[in-house]
Amino acid sequence: MRRALLSVSDKDQIVEFARELQARGWTLLSTGGTARTLRESGLEVVDVSVVTGHPEMMDGRVKTLHPAIHAGLLARGSHAADAEAMVGQGYEPIDLVAVNLYPFRETVARDGVSLEEAIENIDVGGPAMLRAAAKNHERVWVVTDPADYPQVLSGLNDTEEEAHRLRRRLAARAFEITASYDTAVARYLASVAGSGSGSDADSEADAEGDTGDLPEHLTLALHKVQDLRYGENPDQRAAFYADSTSAGGLPGLRQLQGKELSFNNLLDIEAALLAVSAWDGEDLAACAIIKHTTPCGIAVGADAAEAYRRALKTDPTSAFGSVVAFSTPVSEQAAILIRPLFVEVVVAPGYVARGREILAEKKNLRLVEIPSGSAAAGELDFKRVRGGVVAQTRLGMRFPENAWRVVTEREPTETEWQDLRFAWRAVASVKSNAILLARGGMALGIGAGQMSRVDASRVAVLKAADQEFDLRGAALASDAFFPFRDGIDAAAEAGVRAVIQPGGSVRDPEVIAAADEHAIAMVFTGRRLFRH
Repeated sequence: MRRALLSVSDKDQIVEFARELQARGWTLLSTGGTARTLRESGLEVVDVSVVTGHPEMMDGRVKTLHPAIHAGLLARGSHAADAEAMVGQGYEPIDLVAVNLYPFRETVARDGVSLEEAIENIDVGGPAMLRAAAKNHERVWVVTDPADYPQVLSGLNDTEEEAHRLRRRLAARAFEITASYDTAVARYLASVAGSGSGSDADSEADAEGDTGDLPEHLTLALHKVQDLRYGENPDQRAAFYADSTSAGGLPGLRQLQGKELSFNNLLDIEAALLAVSAWDGEDLAACAIIKHTTPCGIAVGADAAEAYRRALKTDPTSAFGSVVAFSTPVSEQAAILIRPLFVEVVVAPGYVARGREILAEKKNLRLVEIPSGSAAAGELDFKRVRGGVVAQTRLGMRFPENAWRVVTEREPTETEWQDLRFAWRAVASVKSNAILLARGGMALGIGAGQMSRVDASRVAVLKAADQEFDLRGAALASDAFFPFRDGIDAAAEAGVRAVIQPGGSVRDPEVIAAADEHAIAMVFTGRRLFRH
């Protein structure tokens, strides 16, 4: 008689699965709450403690960690010596294991969870059984997901060759699950120990590349959320994978309408969320209009409508086919303003009912809802390179001014200070080399991704000229230092009166002297904002 061991935290469909196994003549072994659920449904169940001859102990910490269980799982059907050893000890084979693990990720994702509670939700026996069954998949079925129950029941009737292929796929999945689970535990414990998780830090040390908190070993646990139509180009295959250990980020988005999100959409959404996150938790509304992962318009306003209207003014031509992000819910008036423009995606922390109705008229428009501050704290930022990855702490989108200093003869006026603060936040989301011109809480011109900083300055000025903006008295932000004075000369010729930049060039004295010649007020932040 074949035996199945059922021990699940997710009891969805377990009764139906067990009932079908029993109807086929299988003996059901079980533990704790699973055994109780099965008995309450009228099924006959043998307690694991009967199999082991040992009671569960330590509040259930020890119940399946016994040779009677693991010998039953690991005994090879083709080895006579294994069969003799089993008979000698009075053990019997176990032919199927259905186990899903304690909800560790869900537990640690809750607000206020204690370390003690988290540790009690670290499963030990479950992963051990999964690994044993998966190792011996030549004989043993290992089932980790209720969605697989129908497939397994069908597979029990297959030819041995077909059944073996299915068992191998299920075994691979079991090892993926245990690896992901162990990664979640390791990263959680590293984070509470104060090492290994990185931080969303704003400190000067982080800006200078302090790697003291980066872990010695990195294990990524990713699960496929969905296949995508293609990658950046139609001849590239693509899929979206979520970090199994993370409680935040893009896996938490909710698509309300529109076509399926594409590879490029997801990259632009990430860039859009980065841009508006500089104003998370503030009274002002922020709007960023993204093309090719960099803003072509960015502004703040009293509400979403004003922020969008001002962001669109920066570069309405480039805004065609863009991703538009808001730091506040989309209002009815904002929706009315968006409606005439072809937009790929709108992403916001919410939508008022009437605003959503208006945007619903554009059937292909993708509406995405994601909470503000959705980036999971402590996550590292990865970029793939051939043969490995490079990792860094995420760019902190908070901008403390404790290291800022005025380096020119002229101090910024109060209005210029406001413009500099806006420009510094806004330039952080622009691809390097980045120059951003601003006044009154909106970008006037953006030079992004240029090979030289003076070219970025010229592009920003040309973009502003396209919209006939008067740059007299504008502020300029540069994501890195000016290596030569030519960028300052170009800015002065356009009418810029205040500049904010990190400083740190060997030619800083020449750059400062150029600013003084043009009566430009210049602030050094001491922090670089490269975005490659």
